[in-house]
Amino acid sequence: MKQDFSQPESPVALAAAPLPDTGAGAPDAPVSLPRLPRLPRVPLRLRAAVPQIEIRVGPRAGIAAVAALVLATLAVVVFAAAGPSVLVPHSVEALPAWEAGPLHLALARITTDGRTIGLAFSVVLALMVVAYLAVLAAVRGLSMRTIAIAVVAVHVILLLSPPMQLSDVFNYLGYARLGALHELNPYTHGIKLETFDPVYRFTSWRDLESPYGPLFSALTYPLAFVSLPLAYWAFKTGTVLLSLAFVWLVYHCARKLGRDPRLPVAFVALNPIFLIYEVGGFHNDFFMLVPMMAAIVLLLDGRDRSAGAVLMIAVAVKFTAILLLPFLLVAAYARRRQIRVVVGAALGGIPMLALSLALFGFSLPNLSQQSSLLTGYSIPNLTGLVLHLGGATPLLLKAAAVGVVLVVAHQFYRNRDWLAGAGWSTLALIMSLGWLMPWYVVWLLPLAALAGSVRLRRAALVLTVFLVVTFVPATSLYLGDHGFAPLNTAAGQASLALQHKLAS
Repeated sequence: MKQDFSQPESPVALAAAPLPDTGAGAPDAPVSLPRLPRLPRVPLRLRAAVPQIEIRVGPRAGIAAVAALVLATLAVVVFAAAGPSVLVPHSVEALPAWEAGPLHLALARITTDGRTIGLAFSVVLALMVVAYLAVLAAVRGLSMRTIAIAVVAVHVILLLSPPMQLSDVFNYLGYARLGALHELNPYTHGIKLETFDPVYRFTSWRDLESPYGPLFSALTYPLAFVSLPLAYWAFKTGTVLLSLAFVWLVYHCARKLGRDPRLPVAFVALNPIFLIYEVGGFHNDFFMLVPMMAAIVLLLDGRDRSAGAVLMIAVAVKFTAILLLPFLLVAAYARRRQIRVVVGAALGGIPMLALSLALFGFSLPNLSQQSSLLTGYSIPNLTGLVLHLGGATPLLLKAAAVGVVLVVAHQFYRNRDWLAGAGWSTLALIMSLGWLMPWYVVWLLPLAALAGSVRLRRAALVLTVFLVVTFVPATSLYLGDHGFAPLNTAAGQASLALQHKLAS
């Protein structure tokens, strides 16, 4: 996935050039996408006739694709709520009605066979990817109203879903109850110490000290003082509302940049990984993404100190957000504005530091153990297998981390498009992680959607397809049947042993 910076970017279907603003009105008539740029003038004997290709996309195909995404989301949620399955972690041991949600009686169980369910889920997710690409191709034939209705509809549907694929929402509540209710520091103690708590049987990382930022941990503490079902639904509702706020900030940024917001909103909010894995998994990334996008909005408004301060809120949730800071300085460009951003970041960091010291002392989030874990299809692990290095060895992971630093430095000094620079740096970070989860692509999506780089958007789409293909159950079933085990190395076995220890 080496990126080529040597050629200028051509305006194609995912170009970010300003489009006519349709507001909430009727869909646009079918339009032609921009033609490819003409070849440079060369001697006649070397010239060849290049046909001009026009892609005409009307609104009907786009509306059908949007409807397919909504219906596919509903189908996955209804089936996940119907009863225990591989779609909902730990549901075989326990799936109470308050977790399954109000749709648990909407469908009688068709099958309980895990292999069949996994294959069906893989097919549905693949169809959602096709529908998503069709929406992007047809976005100029859709109104903003159509896209907004679809975004709200899928969020309402997903709110009614049990958490899909991973049970992180219960880990969040487990750490909150550990700290607030049982008065044990979640940065020095694991959930295994609250075996008597009702949240315990729903958790997964039981011997892992909390890797989450101090602000996020503090925000979850009040949920410890209510019943588990109420805390669960409160967190789900808050996550969905934050997701909608995040999408609105993407829309707002696009308008401030003078661009038609239809493509950025559809690019982010109708992405299947965003829907099924991020929103449907009720992950805490939105607690970081909302202040991160707010910092971008504030910078575009010229409120530099506020932008720096708000970014520190995102950093206090997940340290990943610090990657945006150097590019805010690039965007500020004038020395006095850069100073204001740095001052704002310093002032914003002070209360975050004080909060961390007050609640957790000098203990820090446990990022070291998590960063040493591996998933079989992470880029470092696959690279290590291809190069016959034994997968993602510690040395290879360190080399990948150095690569991220080099990419950030290159983008900081050479890329005049600061949003694209932040996007390429985020992509490099994701590709360097040994523990790669599908929803990490959501860190990249808003930057790719708003930046002027067509190549960055293409890279985000390629990463989306790669993550879907490598994480759907069908891939593991097929490769397992053919004897391919990406973690069957010394590094992989060490990671599996650590995972077993942290989960026990």
